[in-house]
Amino acid sequence: MSQKREMTVRNQRFSILKQPIASVLNQHLIDYPTPRNLSYWWGFGSLAGICLVIQIVTGIFLAMHYTPHIDLDFNSVEHIMRDVEGGWLLRYMHANGASMFFIVVYLHVFRGLYYASYSSPREFVRCIGVVIFLLMILTAFIGYVLPWGQMSFWGATVITSLASAIPIVGDTIVTCLWGGFSVDNATLNRFFSLHYLLPFILVGASVLHLAALHQYGSNNPLGVHAEMDKIAFYPYFYVKDLVGIPDKAGGVAAIALVSICLLALPFMKSLYVRSSSFRPIYQGLFWLLLADRCLLGWIGCQPVEPPFVTIGQISPLLFFLFFAILPLLGLVGRGIPHSYTDDPVAEKDPISVRH
Repeated sequence: MSQKREMTVRNQRFSILKQPIASVLNQHLIDYPTPRNLSYWWGFGSLAGICLVIQIVTGIFLAMHYTPHIDLDFNSVEHIMRDVEGGWLLRYMHANGASMFFIVVYLHVFRGLYYASYSSPREFVRCIGVVIFLLMILTAFIGYVLPWGQMSFWGATVITSLASAIPIVGDTIVTCLWGGFSVDNATLNRFFSLHYLLPFILVGASVLHLAALHQYGSNNPLGVHAEMDKIAFYPYFYVKDLVGIPDKAGGVAAIALVSICLLALPFMKSLYVRSSSFRPIYQGLFWLLLADRCLLGWIGCQPVEPPFVTIGQISPLLFFLFFAILPLLGLVGRGIPHSYTDDPVAEKDPISVRH
């Protein structure tokens, strides 16, 4: 009798998994074939998704008590902190969750850089990821303005004024962003509407990012592709997933150039091997890039005086130098194995990565 009941429960489970939505979730979240040699570095994408959900949930509750008006919004934030039950916790979760979101995404991006996960055939995955990152920056900046303190007001004034560096249409764009001729109530209402809308656009972009990834499968530390060396995502990987530029125009150009560099990575066809495991020169330059990135963050906290100004001007050049010489590094490397268990050193002839 108990055996028959167990069979009935199992059949019900399988029938549920055959339904349209459930079958898609089962295909991408449970039975998704995953390389068995993935490390914990591959868990930051899932953590980023969790952070996004937390930000949306806490943001919805905060929006219930927030008033987007320049005369009332600061007091509404104080009301959330002092009078709303658990409001202080929601606000701190939302504010610190945004910082945690960026930390996780930075680790996710640098893992992709280190293991060359942007290589063919995953170019589209990288391009969508860059769009997600830019949307995150925009959403975080708009959220920073909403409390409407002194830092928020002047931050909105300075950052939106960067658009005036665009030739011909720059001033018109700034006026449209402000809703007038200065940062005022119209600006705040625009920012609140966009801050509420953009996270849901991020969800859609994240779904596209995941779908593009699952079309060809995840990369792995060795950068090889072998169908027989894959296992189901559930339950094996659920545990692992539980700048100083002196002028405004130059700063805007540098920001745009960073995005262009990240978007161009998948199309550098000279990459001989995907994973940095077989590229020691690339490994060293990668850690120098990471050190330079930390230096840029530190310089941003220093006073605008010598020698910090000079260091702040040299550091971005070193950052872009990495991307300039990256196509040449692809010509140096060893062959890669067909399987996760093969020894690449034992191979006599180089093996093409296009298989």
